[in-house]
Amino acid sequence: MSLATYIQALRENRAVGVKETSSYGALQSLLDEVGATLKPPVRCILHPQSQGAGIPDGGLFTRDQLQPLGRDFDPNAALQMMPARGVLEVKGTGANLKTLTASAQVQKYLNQYRKVIATNYYQFAVVEQQGAKTRVLETFELAASEAAFWAATNDLNGFVAQHGERCTAFLERALLYGAPLASPEAVATFMASCAREAKLRVEDAAVPALDRVRAALEAALNVAFQGDDATAFFRSSLVQTLFYGVFSAWVLWCRENASGSGTRFDWRLSAHYLRVPVIQSLFYEVSNPQTLQSLNVVEPLDWVADALKGVDRDEFEKRFSDGSAVQYFYEPFLAAFDPELRKQLGVWYTPASVVRYMVARVDEVLKSELGLADGLADERVVVLDPCCGTGAFLVEVIHRIQQTLQARGADALGASDLKSAVLGRLFGFELLTAPFVVAHLQLGLVLQSLGAPLGPNERAQIFLTNALTGWQAPDGEQLKIDLPGLREEQEAAAAVKRKAKILVILGNPPYSGFAGVAIGEERELSEAYRTTLNPALPRPEGQGLNELYVRFFRMAERKITESTGEGVVCFISNYSWLDGKSHTGMREAYLSRFSGLWIDNLNGDRYRTGKVAPDGTPDPSIFSTASNREGIQVGTAIALMVKQPEPSAGASLHFRDLWGTGKHAQLEAETQGSVVTEYAALETPVALGLPFMPTSTGAGYTTWPLLPELFPYSSPGVTTSRDDVVVDIDRERLTARMEAYFNPNVSHEEMTHLSQRVMEDTSGFEAQPTRERLQQRGFLAQNIVRYCYRPFDVRWLYWEPDTKLLDRNRADYWPHVFEGNLHMAAIKASRKGFESPYQTPLLCAYPVIERGANLFPLYLRDTTTQNLFAVGGEVVKKPNLTTEAAAYLTALDAEARTLFLHALAIQHAPRYRHDNADALRLAWPRVPLPATKETLTASGKLGEQVAALLDVLQPVPGVTAGTMRPELRVIGNVTKTGGGELDPAAGELAVKVNWGYRNPQGAIMPGNGRAVERDWTLGERAALEASAAALGLDLPGVLLHLGATAFDVYLNDVAYWSGIPARVWSYTMGGYRVLKKWLSYRETAVLGRDLTPAEVREAQGIVRRIAALLLLEPSLDANYAACSAVTVELGACAGH
Repeated sequence: MSLATYIQALRENRAVGVKETSSYGALQSLLDEVGATLKPPVRCILHPQSQGAGIPDGGLFTRDQLQPLGRDFDPNAALQMMPARGVLEVKGTGANLKTLTASAQVQKYLNQYRKVIATNYYQFAVVEQQGAKTRVLETFELAASEAAFWAATNDLNGFVAQHGERCTAFLERALLYGAPLASPEAVATFMASCAREAKLRVEDAAVPALDRVRAALEAALNVAFQGDDATAFFRSSLVQTLFYGVFSAWVLWCRENASGSGTRFDWRLSAHYLRVPVIQSLFYEVSNPQTLQSLNVVEPLDWVADALKGVDRDEFEKRFSDGSAVQYFYEPFLAAFDPELRKQLGVWYTPASVVRYMVARVDEVLKSELGLADGLADERVVVLDPCCGTGAFLVEVIHRIQQTLQARGADALGASDLKSAVLGRLFGFELLTAPFVVAHLQLGLVLQSLGAPLGPNERAQIFLTNALTGWQAPDGEQLKIDLPGLREEQEAAAAVKRKAKILVILGNPPYSGFAGVAIGEERELSEAYRTTLNPALPRPEGQGLNELYVRFFRMAERKITESTGEGVVCFISNYSWLDGKSHTGMREAYLSRFSGLWIDNLNGDRYRTGKVAPDGTPDPSIFSTASNREGIQVGTAIALMVKQPEPSAGASLHFRDLWGTGKHAQLEAETQGSVVTEYAALETPVALGLPFMPTSTGAGYTTWPLLPELFPYSSPGVTTSRDDVVVDIDRERLTARMEAYFNPNVSHEEMTHLSQRVMEDTSGFEAQPTRERLQQRGFLAQNIVRYCYRPFDVRWLYWEPDTKLLDRNRADYWPHVFEGNLHMAAIKASRKGFESPYQTPLLCAYPVIERGANLFPLYLRDTTTQNLFAVGGEVVKKPNLTTEAAAYLTALDAEARTLFLHALAIQHAPRYRHDNADALRLAWPRVPLPATKETLTASGKLGEQVAALLDVLQPVPGVTAGTMRPELRVIGNVTKTGGGELDPAAGELAVKVNWGYRNPQGAIMPGNGRAVERDWTLGERAALEASAAALGLDLPGVLLHLGATAFDVYLNDVAYWSGIPARVWSYTMGGYRVLKKWLSYRETAVLGRDLTPAEVREAQGIVRRIAALLLLEPSLDANYAACSAVTVELGACAGH
């Protein structure tokens, strides 16, 4: 139950219920919802059995108490269980909370249960018995008084926005107080709850003292905290620093003060234990008494200190020292503290198996490729993790060095050697203060566990700095850093950047940028790969180089190849750079500047593969862990790049794929050496952009012209953004709505009720001024036109040439939509995999098939002689052809329409899609140019059939008109359950099986619907077999193309389309199943009416069109083979 639902229940119960007891259920549901998020979950049981102090209003039990465990579970004994998280004492909203907490009843409960949550429904107090004393641990109120509470909740949305997050955080802590804190996760959960409250308080505070810290960090880190998001990020970072500083100090304090020693940890002395000067300086600036009081965060820090007193230190130490401290502490803390910030920053804890594998691979290539027998333990090897986070990679490097030292022969100086390596050769850079604090804590604990503890004046060489700037000495005067510790930190980091001979750079670069603004040197890093040297190489395009990880790659590549002159770069990152069209210059640079590259493609991509391996099994992200099962959505890869000191002719490129749920185990086995890592050498075709992924193509594919090299003009199509007003399936309904929109007698408020989104302001669109301006000109009735909304889905659009009523009206494209023209919707580098293009004579939506698709018209209107927005009349047109394409057609004495339809036929051939699948992911489709007119003409005729089948407004003899072909006659017939005639007037054409619904934002989403798979009937099989010979097939061949089974697809309980072939039902275009998408928009609750008989038969026609397309596949494949057998290159006919 959300806070909104809870408040709504209180208000309803107030009107009719008993003040105290009527809302018990609402309170129980609220506590249960919050308790379900905890580990273990907590349940509220109303009126548990008395344990000798009376029956409490509620008992708070953990799930393990309530679940029967084993055969000997005794229900009677369960009734005697003490509620692990205390009890409730509830009074009506008229009760005084102070009086309630001091009452004799609460005291009785405290004597028995030790903890009570007292509440009057809108104010809460957590009361605890500590020895002979009663102590109120924490209070929380939704309002100062009963009257204020009921008045404030009149605006429920505003009330929830103000109090929701705080209320949830308080209830989490209330349920956790008194819980045994033994695991790092439990401590992290409680600390995150306290930190969230502190963050909310800081957001409300205006503290001039923080301006000094902000200015110092901006100067030191070469960023600017500009805008509201950046301010929120800055304050959130300081809160994290404060709480992590306290936590780190407590861990170090525990090492110095044995459990049971009687000494108490005082968080106010935390700076004493934080030995790194910059941490001490930052912590002091934030935690000095004056600032803390201004920030109002003393109380949350006290809560943390109280909780830390109750930690089972021995058990916590055991868990925290097992090497997975960060995974079980930092990541859960950040996820609970600010999950949105975590997503924005791309902060993903690198799984231990990946860290170990990458460090082992670096160690291996140092030996095999650079001749350093001791690998990472060699005294010449200086290591940098430029985005070290909490220090996982550096910790593993320490372990690897120690293993090598021991293998070499351990002696009494081993610990000294290890510490010398760590302090002299291992460096880390981190921009975020919280992980920076944790990294120092983690490295200090690791060294201590290995017998090489840091001395009082020693620190790990991890620096709070921007890894992307400061590598060159600055020109001119620099910004002054006002905090001494931070100034010294930057000077030390700059010395590493400019003077250290770094040989290894490894890590996990962030996937996103933080809210500050990159300046100067950092911004220049993303410019380095925007050009290419080879004129035949496609130039970078798109926004991919703006990704933050690319800057880290450039920084590392520059340091190793230009500064050190040799070395290793090993990063795990987003894998889009391996074949992205933005990254051609990046790949070209690496092939020329490194000696060898090894790519471990970890896959796990939601967009390209749907997180499914080639064998159909699940392929989760490598970042999917027990604490974060979703992982990340984009695929990832490990890149290992080696630069040898001697010049090389170019890099050798090695590649392998890792798939499935066993990736972690595979990496672990290879790290241990029990499995050999095997790579395949990879070719990188220049015409495809030097892809770092396998790219098989058919013979001659890269010599064929790209689609835009034949048809130069294309447009993305119309982007409406306000479909609910300008688009409709019914022309009459659209006309009435647009007439109302243009009618000055219809008020803005009335128009909002007719179509809400058209009266909502959005970026670049001011609703009321736009409407008023258009009303002055008036309604253009002739601009209601047929509109291809999705494949096989034609609607009506009001095309407005002025204002932003249409978000992108594509005024340049509009003139080229006229009778007799064709438009091919084709995709460039589809992230979902190539699909054949759609074709329509109509104005088209963006995206009619998929984002990134463009519409290529066959003809262009000659706009120099005609009114661009004229409707009707004679059209002066010219073919949409390049000079080279026109020359090719002239040489063959062929028409532009023939070439256009030939291109359509080629792209619909299954063999074309299969043979060139890898290349089709990377660029526009390429089209073979047959050497003879006869071959081109035959292909064009086949393309004419494809075009007719795709155009739902064009009747196709034998398919949707005239005498049906035998095999299609039994497909997709409208049928009544049990037989007989359907009665449209009785509602028997209503679509009511949840094919679609509107989500809360108004978007139409697909539902499950009802489709029943079955075998073909004997009669259906006989009809298919009767037509097989005419198709040049036998019955198995027909079933191969249509599907071995059929589906009955229901409109409702009485009407269905029968015998839809399995491959027709699953047919996709633009990544969506065509028929299911069509149906989702025609659910009665979405459409607002039943289907008409014509629309039911329209669906039947779509089924038969797709079936006919599938049965054309053998002819399309044969045509593709003929057209690609003997081709000419574009430009070879330029003299004709």
